[in-house]
Amino acid sequence: MSVILIALSLVAADDPERVEWKVDDVAREALVCAPSKPGTDAPPAVFAFHGHGGTMKGAVRSFAIHEQWPEAVVVYMQGLPTPGRLTDPEGKKPGWQHGPGEQGDRDLKFFDAVLATLKEKNKIDPRRVYSTGHSNGGGFTYLLWATRPDVFAAIAPSAAAARNLKDAKPLPVLHVAGEKDPLVKFAWQQQTIEGIRALNGCEAEGKEWAPGCTLYPSSKDAPVVTFIHPGDHSYPKRAPELIVRFFKEHARKG
Repeated sequence: MSVILIALSLVAADDPERVEWKVDDVAREALVCAPSKPGTDAPPAVFAFHGHGGTMKGAVRSFAIHEQWPEAVVVYMQGLPTPGRLTDPEGKKPGWQHGPGEQGDRDLKFFDAVLATLKEKNKIDPRRVYSTGHSNGGGFTYLLWATRPDVFAAIAPSAAAARNLKDAKPLPVLHVAGEKDPLVKFAWQQQTIEGIRALNGCEAEGKEWAPGCTLYPSSKDAPVVTFIHPGDHSYPKRAPELIVRFFKEHARKG
């Protein structure tokens, strides 16, 4: 993999900066929000991935993680045209690879390049790196967990299902799901949640973590929180606040 950073000039979080990388001779881009509020330690980093057909600009508006966590570096990454598994079979709309080895691992390499930049330029806290995403972006977040098991402190996918987590290590997870999701069926997401709870050694009975959210304590220090809402495939307005709260509760040890 060859990576060239084309431009980097981070500004305040209320004015995201477009940054470009060249990964294997392909131009990739993201909107990067530098911390708008100084913290006492090195800043955490949050990666955010739009759904299939979405954009980084749309993710800035809908996720708005930088507004909820002004001390963090937040990166809204842009996907490339990708064949969808549920829609857009011709791949005319932007999205993310679904499994390891697909599309030449272009998106995994893109993530690696951005993470390396944040470590070098922003001196981020390697114990506090997080990922979130909606739909295809949530699926890619699960793929990152499976293929980069020693990177993240916690993840928070929305409206997504995990394909294969056999190589994943126990990790705190917040999963957002709509009971009436017509695209990524709620039953599929329930299977994902059950698999994660088993992997993480979670207790069978949960307790309220926030209104509408259930916390399943873990014997492996990897609790699972589910935010099950009565809606469809859309991204709930409450999600960013809950996701940031969850992320703040978890950091990697060591």
